[in-house]
Amino acid sequence: MAMRSALSQRSLSLTCSMESSRGALTRFFSDKGRVLSEEEQAKENVYIQKWEREKLEKQKQKDEKEKAEKAKGDADKKPEGTHQG
Repeated sequence: MAMRSALSQRSLSLTCSMESSRGALTRFFSDKGRVLSEEEQAKENVYIQKWEREKLEKQKQKDEKEKAEKAKGDADKKPEGTHQG
């Protein structure tokens, strides 16, 4: 899957460079250099979007975990306050 992702990014970078030089013409290339069909482009887009969603979810979970650990650590470090006896 990582290889497919790297190839996807390469094909997207080729597309972006072509757009800048040829206007709004969009072409997607496979790893073998052939132009992808609309169906193949759609599958590739779905795959990339799924990969990006998973990456964002993992980052969000990591951030929430770090935030919870930090909050727990801050609560442990607070003095207990004054007790009147």
